[in-house]
Amino acid sequence: MIEIGRFRVPLAEPRPDAGRFIRILMGKERADRPPLVEYIVDPIVMRPVLAALGRAWVEWDPEDSEAKAAYLDNFAEFWHCMGYDFVRFETSFAFQERRIKAKDTAPAARGDRWWADEHHGAIGSWEDFERFPWPGPEDIDLWSYEYLDAHLPEGMGLIVSHGGGVYEHLSWIMSYEGLCLALYDQPDLVAAVAHRIGTLIEGLYERLLELRNVVAVFQGDDMGFRTATLVSPAVLRQHVLPWHRRFAAMAHARGLPYFLHSCGNVEAIMDELIEEVGIDGKHSFEDAILPAMEFQRQHGGRVAVLGGVDVNVLAGDSPDEVRRRVRELIDACGPLGRFAIGSGNSIPSYVPVENYLAMLDEALH
Repeated sequence: MIEIGRFRVPLAEPRPDAGRFIRILMGKERADRPPLVEYIVDPIVMRPVLAALGRAWVEWDPEDSEAKAAYLDNFAEFWHCMGYDFVRFETSFAFQERRIKAKDTAPAARGDRWWADEHHGAIGSWEDFERFPWPGPEDIDLWSYEYLDAHLPEGMGLIVSHGGGVYEHLSWIMSYEGLCLALYDQPDLVAAVAHRIGTLIEGLYERLLELRNVVAVFQGDDMGFRTATLVSPAVLRQHVLPWHRRFAAMAHARGLPYFLHSCGNVEAIMDELIEEVGIDGKHSFEDAILPAMEFQRQHGGRVAVLGGVDVNVLAGDSPDEVRRRVRELIDACGPLGRFAIGSGNSIPSYVPVENYLAMLDEALH
């Protein structure tokens, strides 16, 4: 159980300003204090905060519109009271992807977690491709996006995304091992799977970008690991980056920025992501790969730096150590502009709530 009183978050009187958030990250306005940014906050971390706000937790039930509305009300209020200027929401096409179940060992976790099967995919041949139950554009429910768009707290914007990027779904549908083999044995099959995924996501964005309060697209697509990209840069240039270029162009055509979350070492394609794809902000930083302040030194001015507090710090260090790291990042990156403070990746279930609150408390005050 956390003692909320030790922290100055949740905020009693939030004053979100989504327009200012975007202007800062696009380099059109300077900030005395960097705004907050986050990619995902696990519901396990949300629960005690919402309880402190006097809000009862409501489980998501796709068959119950009242339960869905209550869940989304809680979701939006959490982002509001934690000091964010936006609500980020994503959902995904229900692609058939083989998963492996394992017990969730996080201290506050309940139940199981699911992991991608890296060895056996749902598509390994043209016969599999033809039999695959490909979803249609109508098979993703926009109700949640539309509800949030219509019920945002005053001053907040909506940041949208498809859950999972083209590379991620490609490697999950074919499996990582199956994808690597198919790149040599069946390159035309890889191209067909990637094209089908990209076309579906493109169709989703055509609809999402019509929502009135959308202020940015913040797409995730984990393309790297500790030392390199997960497949060769040439493969990403052929099958993945053109789709990100298309999604970015769609956002830019509506005057909106396109932010990219990608874990791992993607330095081999960073210049292309910035100059050719046209990303406006990069998220996901790990100190062992490239700390956010070093990324800003190399690429700052051309692209916004989003987050940077390493999840290893958030998960394993003390609240005081979290505060020190937040202050280091603000002092180093804040004066250079186009910077927002937050986690280097996300707030998973194994991050202690106290450490998450310490990060926000130090950032906001």
